[in-house]
Amino acid sequence: MSLTRRDFARRSAATGAGVALAGSVGALATAPGALAATDTADVTDADRHGPADGPGYGPLRADPAGILALPAGFSYKVITYSGKTKLESGEFTPSNHDGTATFEGPRGTTLLVNNHELAGARDKWPHPVPLTEGLVYDPAAAGGCTVVEVRRGGEVAEWVGIAGTATNCAGGSTPWGTWLTCEETEDKAGKNGFTKDHGYVFEVDPYDRRANQAPKPIKALGRYAHEAVVIDPKRGHAFLTEDASGPNGLLYRWVPPHGFKHGRGKLATLADDAGVLQAFKCFDSGGRFVDDLSRATKTGTVYGVDWVDVPDRDAKTVSTRKQFKDGEITRARKLEGMWWGDGGAYIVSSFARDESPVQHDGQVWFYDPKRRTLTLKVLLGVNPDPSQDGALDGPDNITVSPYGGLVIAEDGEGVQHLFGATERGRTYPIARNDLNIGTEEEPEYSEFTGVTFSPDGRTLYANIQTPGIMLAITGPWKRQR
Repeated sequence: MSLTRRDFARRSAATGAGVALAGSVGALATAPGALAATDTADVTDADRHGPADGPGYGPLRADPAGILALPAGFSYKVITYSGKTKLESGEFTPSNHDGTATFEGPRGTTLLVNNHELAGARDKWPHPVPLTEGLVYDPAAAGGCTVVEVRRGGEVAEWVGIAGTATNCAGGSTPWGTWLTCEETEDKAGKNGFTKDHGYVFEVDPYDRRANQAPKPIKALGRYAHEAVVIDPKRGHAFLTEDASGPNGLLYRWVPPHGFKHGRGKLATLADDAGVLQAFKCFDSGGRFVDDLSRATKTGTVYGVDWVDVPDRDAKTVSTRKQFKDGEITRARKLEGMWWGDGGAYIVSSFARDESPVQHDGQVWFYDPKRRTLTLKVLLGVNPDPSQDGALDGPDNITVSPYGGLVIAEDGEGVQHLFGATERGRTYPIARNDLNIGTEEEPEYSEFTGVTFSPDGRTLYANIQTPGIMLAITGPWKRQR
């Protein structure tokens, strides 16, 4: 059913009244005192890190070990480290950590499912996901997931959840306690030596190793460069992002078939064409079509959303995003992280450059499925000097914090941070990646990924993607008001 212009005017009035969830250096925000995009040249340390009585935990302190800078009172532990820690089976932890979720394990343990974003031919990676018998989709592919168990006392165990998949980037946890891992590729059988088509979503059960035997792609969710997925626990819809360009990617919605009930392993029982896969189409309060999300230049912008059926979800000959003509759908550059919270989905567009109508260094949107509206919560202006600590750009993985607002993993240029965003439009640093994988003359810092809190909210887990390090951060967490 289409959202009528009258419905949208009524709903956008209700939605647009809210304040921006986050502002930042170089951000356009509705929050009092927020900086405009043109104000970046006059940014002070107080703007970057917040005043002493502002949100957050104070300035970051350099790490003598050269891994993670944190505020005073905080500490971290290395949980897994590619090429150093080992799986139960004896192989090294795979590299290129990405999307992650936590689950409450038995006897006080915490279970984490960790993606490994390994693209292309298997032999190009020194530490691919091991081809564990019974858990392999395509033996030529290097990616997959590991399951990490953090036990009381700090003991860690790790094993393979799925292997033989490609470019496992983000994904999402389900309301029934499993992980959906997403392949960010469109490679078909024959490319890179692959024996099967890729670009699918797979389900991984952190509790039951037997449930992960003979992995099967969930083809009903489509084949494209998947990034993240969330499940609407009330309606059963799946929302999925696509990180692609030429043309820019899409936001998708999968509507389950009538009578379908979600549960452990149920997605794998679906027919390849079960339900309906749709792409989003936005329009403004005047009923005008919006071709690209970068058009929004002010937080609080509200768009109505319609959904258009995807003709060929398996992209047999044409990529799903290329199956639409201009004017049929809305596009966005680097649609990446998503997280379900507050009755809807928080959705990241990491940046936009010349391939988009308007340039920016990051957006976070909120989709309200009840009102069928998309509201811009964060807009980061183009960062003039990413090499400087303090400025923020390139949001990617996100999570809703138990202490209010969001925690965001930075995947931009230059210095890389984990940062928080309060509900009143203020940002604050939580961590900085101090691990230089470049040279002293030309330093390089890998992106943060997989940001997620433990089930009890006491530990923030995050990854440094390269070389592949999972970290557990603890400290004096407090409500951010």
